[in-house]
Amino acid sequence: MPSRDQVSYFGAGPAPLPTSVLEKASQTLLNYNDMGIGITEISHRSPEANKILADTKTALATLLDIPDDYDILFLQSGGSGQFSAVVYHMVSSWVEKRRKRAEQEIKAEASDRALEQKVFDRLQKEVKEELRLDYLVTGSWSLKASQEAARLVGAEHVNVAMDARKANDGKFGKIPAENEWELTPIKKQGGTGAALTYLCDNETVDGVEFPSFPSALDAQSPDDERLVIADMSSNFISRKVDVSKYAVIFGGAQKNIGTTGITIVIVRKSLLPPHAPLADPRLLRDLKLPVGPIVLDWPTIAKNNSLYNTLPIFDVWVAGQVMQSLVQSYGSKKIAGQQEISDRKAQLIYETLDAHREVYQVVPDKSVRSRMNICFRVRGGDADAEKAFLAGAAEKGLLGLKGHRSVGGMRASNYNAVTLEAVQKLVGYMEDYAKGGS
Repeated sequence: MPSRDQVSYFGAGPAPLPTSVLEKASQTLLNYNDMGIGITEISHRSPEANKILADTKTALATLLDIPDDYDILFLQSGGSGQFSAVVYHMVSSWVEKRRKRAEQEIKAEASDRALEQKVFDRLQKEVKEELRLDYLVTGSWSLKASQEAARLVGAEHVNVAMDARKANDGKFGKIPAENEWELTPIKKQGGTGAALTYLCDNETVDGVEFPSFPSALDAQSPDDERLVIADMSSNFISRKVDVSKYAVIFGGAQKNIGTTGITIVIVRKSLLPPHAPLADPRLLRDLKLPVGPIVLDWPTIAKNNSLYNTLPIFDVWVAGQVMQSLVQSYGSKKIAGQQEISDRKAQLIYETLDAHREVYQVVPDKSVRSRMNICFRVRGGDADAEKAFLAGAAEKGLLGLKGHRSVGGMRASNYNAVTLEAVQKLVGYMEDYAKGGS
């Protein structure tokens, strides 16, 4: 049986964690802070748990330079749960903005008795004709998010502003030019455009990553801004991010951050009460719009410091340890220090693949290659060749290289805990295999 230091794991998630964090975790599970009980046994409302939450938030805010006008929430239900939460919250916010505007404009010309009905009639018309949720579909996860939105509010309200498959013979692997995107126009003069604009920053299955924040989504002025929602589950804390460009960033922890069990949401405070009240649930039901479960309600989670229900504090602790170690390792460089290493590791793998094109074929276009999930085929997808490649890799302790079941092929996930030495070992094997020495 191999030891941990004999195995290099490239699985896409749950992903490897730093050995130092796991060693400390094993002790913490038995006896946390010399309390005589393990961390999974302490109350999620205890002072110890609150300190874990505070320390983890501080580490994340430090790494990403998160502005003070953002809140950091910890929830359960995974990234997929946020597919729904995003819709519940942003649609409710859009409706309430429209309701307030309608009430102000109609109040001057209607009696109190008629006001409520007139406002509702106008809202009903605006929901039918103008409620739109923009989705940039670049891979399997953004596609699933758009499908969940359509399930919740109806396909007529979901605008797939860009479907990358149309630019790549029905397959994911490219991102069309921004001037080809069909975004909902921003409504001027105090109105609102799309309730949200959604993207998945890094597509784990398809190996596609946005190189940077799309210029088409940049705000032209404070009153001319798209509310950009980004799923960063698989490239969280791997590169610098201008958080201020996003209304919301979320991600499951099980890639770069920690163990499966928590989802992190970074949300602009101006989208939360009291700055931005949400629509009354009764009004949403009358408009035939969804009302979400309380455990996915961002205002409730924020109000209760992420402790509305029992939060898995151990998972928060693991995430905190991972992020605090990065803060200590890179100092003033912050996340830029990790980005340098992530980029270098990805470069080594891609250079090797490109040097042996007769053997390896990278799946996505070079312009959008993911640094985190490197997807490729062996000998054009020949089943026997790919089986042999995986078997040879396993013999050398290189595990987790099989691609997602929906697309096949190979996938080397280059998460933060994958060491440079592990990547060099993989590159060496790939060189040997290409030369017939596997």
